[in-house]
Amino acid sequence: MLTLDRSDDFQLCRIEYIRAPEHAPEWRDWLQELGFIPGEKVMLMARAQPGGDPLVVRVGSSTFALRCAEAACIEVTRLDEATVAA
Repeated sequence: MLTLDRSDDFQLCRIEYIRAPEHAPEWRDWLQELGFIPGEKVMLMARAQPGGDPLVVRVGSSTFALRCAEAACIEVTRLDEATVAA
């Protein structure tokens, strides 16, 4: 499964599942409170330089900075233009 931290910049995706790490199970609830919920569209907008952490992410109409470890909890599916138009 593709995770948000590994998606291409500006690739529209759909959130499939939030899988928090064992050491931080509260991340799942926290991410969902921010709007990262299954079925929502999400896009990786930018990566900080140097190093690529944190990430600038758009979910719905909101923009957030997420650490790569947090974005790695968000499983996504890429959406192509045909899927988005449907």
